[in-house]
Amino acid sequence: MQMTPRVPVPRFLLVEDDTISRGFFKAALETLPAQVDTADSLASAMDRGLAGLHDLWLIDVNLPDGNGAELLHALRRSRPDTPALAHTADGDTSIHARLRDAGFSDTLVKPLSREQLLKAVRRALVNSPGGAQASADSSDVDREDWDEITALAALNGQRNHLIALRELFLAELPGVRDAVAQAVLQHDLGTLKGQLHRLQASCGFVGAARLARAVRQLHQAPESNGAHTQFRAAVDSLLH
Repeated sequence: MQMTPRVPVPRFLLVEDDTISRGFFKAALETLPAQVDTADSLASAMDRGLAGLHDLWLIDVNLPDGNGAELLHALRRSRPDTPALAHTADGDTSIHARLRDAGFSDTLVKPLSREQLLKAVRRALVNSPGGAQASADSSDVDREDWDEITALAALNGQRNHLIALRELFLAELPGVRDAVAQAVLQHDLGTLKGQLHRLQASCGFVGAARLARAVRQLHQAPESNGAHTQFRAAVDSLLH
């Protein structure tokens, strides 16, 4: 029986000094699912931010010992590519513009709904330098077989549905792999592109991020030995 892959969850740093707001943010973010580290001041956020690698920072604009822009500037000295969201109760758009200039990808105005928060988080992760990079020569990106956040977003957070879909996807993948290999061997471009087109859609539904990139590369360059190698490696990584 095909084992369901263990999918790493993203790790966030949440900086918020208000207990109620911090509790809301943490509970909402953990439903992605995600691991959420918390801090209630600039000093504690620096300690946690520099001690661990986070996929996203969510930073309160006003902190008891400083402000969010100062914190972001300090954290970016050693983690320049980590995406960041600001959150504030101030709806002044001029402040929001200054926060974008400071390096925040978006500003969340409190109070906000869980759906608004998670939508902003997904957008920040997808548009981040690390999330947007898809080059074949990036070993760090290529090791990311599964895109948990995007897949759960497509299924409205239903993790059980995602697990079931992935089990079916992995059960069918060897047959698809063999059909692609046969089409390549026979130089049957029509069959090859048909297989890749269907596989591309399936990858999107289950969040098979690395394989989806390899499928796109092979579809664009079906005669490329490098694209064939990337495709086989992505399939083997999922099946083993």
